[in-house]
Amino acid sequence: MMNYVACQGVGGVEVMALSEMPIPRPSAMQVLIKVAAAGINGPDMAQRQGHYPQPAGASAVLGLEVAGEIVGLGANVSSHTTWQLGDKVCALVAGGGYSEYVTVHANHCLPVPNELTLIQAAALPETFFTVWGNVFMRGRLKAGETLLVLGASGGIGSAAIRLAKAFDVKVIALVSSESKREYCLDLGADDVLWGDAANISDQVLALTHGRGVDVVLDQLGGQWLNAAIDSLAYEGRLVSIACQTGRQVTVDIFKLMSWRLTWVASTLRAQSDEAKGEIAQQLLRQVWPLFATQPLSLPIFQTFALRDVRLAHQVFASRQFSGKLVLVMAPANNSLA
Repeated sequence: MMNYVACQGVGGVEVMALSEMPIPRPSAMQVLIKVAAAGINGPDMAQRQGHYPQPAGASAVLGLEVAGEIVGLGANVSSHTTWQLGDKVCALVAGGGYSEYVTVHANHCLPVPNELTLIQAAALPETFFTVWGNVFMRGRLKAGETLLVLGASGGIGSAAIRLAKAFDVKVIALVSSESKREYCLDLGADDVLWGDAANISDQVLALTHGRGVDVVLDQLGGQWLNAAIDSLAYEGRLVSIACQTGRQVTVDIFKLMSWRLTWVASTLRAQSDEAKGEIAQQLLRQVWPLFATQPLSLPIFQTFALRDVRLAHQVFASRQFSGKLVLVMAPANNSLA
């Protein structure tokens, strides 16, 4: 048996409760991971509130990224991968991260970099898969370009700054308050802006001498979407991955046409096993070797025991933090803070 966080209905943090269930068994191409730590992400909040149900066939348990040790192999894993029992991995999971054990497709695992702890590694999969798959693969960001990150002080924004700087990209970060400016500068951002949607594009154009940026990573949507479009250079690319301030907005389609802009959008969780596996392989080849020479780890703002998951979600909802929040699988006492 294992401990996990059960959601007893949908709603506030009070619907979460520690419970027990049998340890899952891996299917043919899955591995079983004994979880050491699990990252906390915005989709976890949305799922708890009933706004982001898990894909068909995925675990209903919260949690999209973990790090730990492989303790079980599916029947076909050894013949198709190099994973072995005892390997330390971090993994992108479609659900189930808030538990002591989780099964995951073997191709969605990555080795824990030698330079990182398991807690640090647990903060990587959801953020790095999202940024690499969207900003670099779909948004075609490349060295010498400029990236604008809207909502830059959270996990996704932090990963975008880290990865962009590792590939010689100039980064302009947008944060919600001046207090988060130093955080983004320490991560490597070249410039940090704060303000409202009405004046951000003017600030961006001033910084870029009227040209605009090559790529915008937009997590905000709503009123910020047109500001993002107005911040783009000719033939720029807008990458939408979330809509934290609203799902509907009026857009000037002719601006997209006349400036030859590209607008791409996606969610990660519902993508195919093959698509996620391709992102993992690109990360392994192009990003993982950089951990030895570049500061790619994400700052961990706070860790919480599994029994303190309610408090962790309250801190996340407050937005009064920068970086990542992580659950650590300390021994549970079957009570919640």
